[in-house]
Amino acid sequence: MESHEFLSKHSQELSEKYPGKYLAMVGEEIVSVSRSGHEAFIKAKTKYPDKKVHISYMPTPAEVNILI
Repeated sequence: MESHEFLSKHSQELSEKYPGKYLAMVGEEIVSVSRSGHEAFIKAKTKYPDKKVHISYMPTPAEVNILI
């Protein structure tokens, strides 16, 4: 399963677990979590330098309500 498929399938639980955080993923594995997308990416690339890293932001409940 690709990162985007995993995020789509688990978006609700990930949003509840990591509100306001950036997730760096390689495939289905969450490699790093941070308040900074850049930091999450750097940590993931350090761990997996030859892999494609997907970064996704998990909005807070307040941010989701603004969008509705």
